[in-house]
Amino acid sequence: MKINTLLSKFTFQVFSKGDQQRELTGVVIADLLSFVMGQANPGEVWLTVQNHLNVAAVAVLKEIPMIILPSGRIPSTDLIQRCIAENITLCSSSRTSYDICIMINEVGFDR
Repeated sequence: MKINTLLSKFTFQVFSKGDQQRELTGVVIADLLSFVMGQANPGEVWLTVQNHLNVAAVAVLKEIPMIILPSGRIPSTDLIQRCIAENITLCSSSRTSYDICIMINEVGFDR
């Protein structure tokens, strides 16, 4: 599934549009940056409550094209600006990480 497909199916507050033609391959849910650096795969959607500049740095390192902040978290200005500069889609949702994963699972991924 492409980012624009996911965005068209659900209501997210978008802070950085990124490259919406990027293909998504799965989901990683983690708040520890070191865990994401060790476990995330390129193309995954990252769900995290972390909202600081280092999140974008890890996303670039791991080739993560989309970050979703759950539970109504609002990203810092620094994170928004870096995601814009790095062409990463950055969104927020009022839903929990659990609910977001269920929604994404119902849409499914092209495998």
